[in-house]
Amino acid sequence: MFNYSKDGVVVSTVLDARTINKEGKYPVKIKVYYQKKPKYYSIGICMTKEEWNKLPDNKSFENRKIKQAIESSFSLVRMSVEALVEKGTFSFNTLNLRLGKATGDTLNNAIRAKIEELKSEDRIGTMQFFKCTLVMVEEVGGKDIPFSAITVEWLQKCEKLWSKARSVSTIGMHMRNIRTLMNEAKRAGVIKESQYPFGKGLFEIKTGIGRKKGLTKKQLKAIFDYKSENETTNRYKDLWIFIYLCNGINPTDMLKLKFSDIVDGEICFVRQKTERTTKNRKEIRATISVQMQAVIDKWGNKPLPDNYIFPYMKGNETAIEAKAITRGIVKRINKRMKLIGEELGIGNITTYTARHSYATVLKRSGVNISYISESLGHTDLRTTETYLASFEKEERTKNTNLLTSFL
Repeated sequence: MFNYSKDGVVVSTVLDARTINKEGKYPVKIKVYYQKKPKYYSIGICMTKEEWNKLPDNKSFENRKIKQAIESSFSLVRMSVEALVEKGTFSFNTLNLRLGKATGDTLNNAIRAKIEELKSEDRIGTMQFFKCTLVMVEEVGGKDIPFSAITVEWLQKCEKLWSKARSVSTIGMHMRNIRTLMNEAKRAGVIKESQYPFGKGLFEIKTGIGRKKGLTKKQLKAIFDYKSENETTNRYKDLWIFIYLCNGINPTDMLKLKFSDIVDGEICFVRQKTERTTKNRKEIRATISVQMQAVIDKWGNKPLPDNYIFPYMKGNETAIEAKAITRGIVKRINKRMKLIGEELGIGNITTYTARHSYATVLKRSGVNISYISESLGHTDLRTTETYLASFEKEERTKNTNLLTSFL
């Protein structure tokens, strides 16, 4: 009935035939279509298909009132879309925030909208983390936190309360989630620049001191040589070794590897973590060593192109199911490696340790940092430099001892 289009964003009124109420009527909605994705906004009006089809030509008083109500809702969405497109800041999240401004929207609702957006994109890990953020902000501010309440003082209150049970790093991650939504609220015009609480001289998010630790070659050799009488322990130890040797691959990416990803003796993959956030698809290549091939031969599937290398995914899982499988495997690897670490006197060993060890062994061996960055799948060299710097205390201690080695 009503339509609007600007710079790839299309707004229209539709009868949503996907759902029907007890009276046999369907909801009238405002549909916004952008980048091949539709979003629907309810306006509280329901009609039969016959009533909807007759609406443009029916000039009764009741129908004119319905058309005016639909047009009013359509105009609200259209004006919001137009304003965001002209500013170059359109996204479904900024649109939701801008529309929420007219109905007194809150930080709580903005987080819920973000959760739904992430769920629709199958970004389950990030979605679950935003769910934790929602629980945490409601611990402090309740179920209805207006954006105007997010001040420096309010954030400091959150930080103080959360610090009783959470690390600086964890708090920082949740604060960055809040900052993301405040940035979107600012772009959408929901808050003014003067209301923005983050930045120098305002609330500055603290960064925790990294506890990452790469293993030494001697410790790694002990792990490689370790043999258990328990076959399950050996299996998960071998998967840990595969992670280490395969460029410190993330377990999520490892479980999605297929035999078709093996090209000329190399495993080729794209990190799921960065695939959606970078413009250029960055492929990582890991040469299959003798030890990696041994793990594949012993614990892998039959080597057919369409088969996953490891027998944990079937390919028909939902994003949530796939996430649960990955978490289960990581939990089992970490449990077995913790026992091995205790037995070998190394301490706690996790899948993260495998990735950190891959990077530190290369660095300590004099490998160019650009190569390390590329093989880890980092999009910025500075990320790699920060990553490596956070767990090189051992190297600093060694160099300090050199200063008095003559004594």
